[in-house]
Amino acid sequence: MPEEIKAHITGVVFQITAAAGARVAAGDPVIVLESMKMEIPVEAPRDGAVKEIRVQEGQTVQEGDVVAVLE
Repeated sequence: MPEEIKAHITGVVFQITAAAGARVAAGDPVIVLESMKMEIPVEAPRDGAVKEIRVQEGQTVQEGDVVAVLE
């Protein structure tokens, strides 16, 4: 069942660390946000495959925005 991965802070997408189709384990970073000159990883909540990345590097996201989908 697909699960949305959401940004837990407002910031800019600094780096996408897992591409669509990549296998990830719980706790692996999927994207890295930059906020107030700090890098904050957004991690996979469980083991699975990245179905979709919904952001691009340099894009500003708000807290609660869906940044990726895990299947």
